[in-house]
Amino acid sequence: MRNFKSTLIAAAALTIVSTGSASAEIKISTVGPMTGQYASFGEQMRRGAEMAVKDINAAGGVLGQELQLLVEDDACDPKQAVAAANKLASEGVAFVAGHFCSGSSIPASDVYAEENILQISPASTNPQLTERGMANVFRVCGRDDQQGVVAGKFMAETFKGKKVAILHDKTAYGKGLADETKKNMNEAGLQEAMYEAYTAGEKDYSALVSKMKAAGIDVFYVGGYHTEAGLMIRQAHEQGYKPQLVSGDALVTDEYWKITGDAGAGTLMTFSPDPRKNAVAAPLVQRFRDANYEPEGYTLYTYGAIQAWAQAAEKAGSVDTDALIKTLKSETFDTVLGNIGFDQKGDVTAPGYVWYVWNDGEYGYK
Repeated sequence: MRNFKSTLIAAAALTIVSTGSASAEIKISTVGPMTGQYASFGEQMRRGAEMAVKDINAAGGVLGQELQLLVEDDACDPKQAVAAANKLASEGVAFVAGHFCSGSSIPASDVYAEENILQISPASTNPQLTERGMANVFRVCGRDDQQGVVAGKFMAETFKGKKVAILHDKTAYGKGLADETKKNMNEAGLQEAMYEAYTAGEKDYSALVSKMKAAGIDVFYVGGYHTEAGLMIRQAHEQGYKPQLVSGDALVTDEYWKITGDAGAGTLMTFSPDPRKNAVAAPLVQRFRDANYEPEGYTLYTYGAIQAWAQAAEKAGSVDTDALIKTLKSETFDTVLGNIGFDQKGDVTAPGYVWYVWNDGEYGYK
């Protein structure tokens, strides 16, 4: 049952604006790394959320009420994420499209659960986000254990007889993805020659690169983000060492190629099917491009998360979280991500992961 504080917050979510005649605004938010080394992903989320709110308001809003978007920065830091979640709760948001990093989404979700605020993450893939029995938590992206199955089996089949290193950045996302990939690769018959942790945020990974080179590593898998993966492959090439880099969905940003240059050519990564290639998304993609922004990575995933919430509210006839939970778990929604639904855990029922390859400054289907 909602506590008294939650009831007040829910009421505050409908803010009356004095304009001569009464109109209502529903506060929603997107939260992600708007600053810091992963700010390119924060920009993807902000751009997607802003466009979604603009389009929904232009079409009449939600239940006849306009949306007000609050953008919060968590810098992919767990403590900052919890502070942002508490701030949003105090401001009476009805819904949060966030966070990006699993290490932020998971602790922030405790706040949203306590305050009965609906959360749909566009990007957090760690299984624990939806494995803890929190009814208000959803995601429109896949899970690391799904991604790890695809990556692990592929590596075992493709790199049989090769020396493989598994690297991770010790975060909930990076280690979780690396361990799932390792587990599935091992079960498919390939054992890694090296398993190492590294510290995110450093600029020099030449010692780790030298260690892999000395060990004769042919392929290295990075459970982590584009910045560190990009530095590793670039610094490897600077040593005249050209191993195959394989990674996950955190490489879906043009920032990766800006770091690697030509050293990034041939990098393989798993990511969900590119929503930019959905026919239904074509007009929206063109509008982003007309505004000189390429809606890569999680831009359309954030847009789609807000679409799903707005459609659920219309079907439920309410922005009440309990009503929305029932609707989200029993209905389907036509979004830029395709026709999607959610299972009882809050995971999206959508196509899984596919392979991409980086070449000439762009990533495309392998």
